[in-house]
Amino acid sequence: MKRLSWPSWMPIDPYVLLLLGTVCIAALLPARGTAADVASGASTAAIAFLFFLYGVRLSTREAVDGLRHWRLHVTVLVCTFVVFPALGLAARGLVPVLLTHPLYQGFLFLTLVPSTIQSSIAFTSIARGNVPAAICAGSFSSLIGIVLTPLLAAALLGSSGGGFSADSIVKIVLQLLVPFVAGQLLRRWIGEFIARHKKILGVVDRGSILLVVYTAFSEGMVRGIWHQVSAVRLAGLLAVEAVLLAVMLLLTWYGAKALGFGRGDRIAIQFAGSKKSLASGLPMASVLFGAHASLAVLPLMLFHQMQLMVCAVIAKRRAHDPEAQESQESQDEDAVPPAAPAAESRSAVGTGTSGR
Repeated sequence: MKRLSWPSWMPIDPYVLLLLGTVCIAALLPARGTAADVASGASTAAIAFLFFLYGVRLSTREAVDGLRHWRLHVTVLVCTFVVFPALGLAARGLVPVLLTHPLYQGFLFLTLVPSTIQSSIAFTSIARGNVPAAICAGSFSSLIGIVLTPLLAAALLGSSGGGFSADSIVKIVLQLLVPFVAGQLLRRWIGEFIARHKKILGVVDRGSILLVVYTAFSEGMVRGIWHQVSAVRLAGLLAVEAVLLAVMLLLTWYGAKALGFGRGDRIAIQFAGSKKSLASGLPMASVLFGAHASLAVLPLMLFHQMQLMVCAVIAKRRAHDPEAQESQESQDEDAVPPAAPAAESRSAVGTGTSGR
């Protein structure tokens, strides 16, 4: 898991810088006319391809095996799809004092998207938590979010979210669910190929998201919706998101402790239950919000960077707390077999076996 460790010298995720750069390009050179039609078509294809890759990468066997730790996964799912949306609905009282209505719609959508996989695993590993549980929890959240996030958005955002109609449901099924199911069905034949070329496909994956962002923000610029956002409103949005993240971090940690989970499980619950996926949220927003997607994804982009920076600090502190040191020492002691008599040692060497 070392390659997933958060570098201490990098305060900002480089990919977030690429996203911000894409936003700037869309602001300076938005796609118009025929170019906008081409970009929109390419974005639609990119979203379908993204969810096809998600389907191929998600190991159904690992997810089924993880059901044995069902209490942990239910806890994470409740945090992701119940507690988060409840806090999002409570923030409705901040309109129009801190948030404009369009920013609130994006903030509420942020609370509906599934949890992350990679960063949850990385931070759980750094903090010396239950990594297998984090893998399964993130996988369950992503799998369920494919269906649950659009349904929650339709129920909670309604027509103000961009017009949820029968046509919207068809788009969701065709662009998100069908490619995902196709990836799951073809996984047994192309899963190894995808795994062997994950670096190249990772570039394609992230490039597709950049295309989705460019298309959404270009359309926003052409329609002039960015005039609705001021520096004061952005500051208010950041403050609200900081409070949201703090509440979820505290709730997942102390709530898991109250439920009787051990240290390793509490770490997995905290990092998987307090995070939101930018990779899943951006394509979903493009499908669900249409022309209003640029404002809808802005809160998610800001929250994504905030959660990475805060969780990096927490993970490093967790790695050096007394419980972590005791756990590591216990693992080291278990890894060293007790001294055996000389005859038994010679026998073990001769047969090529060990006591563990």
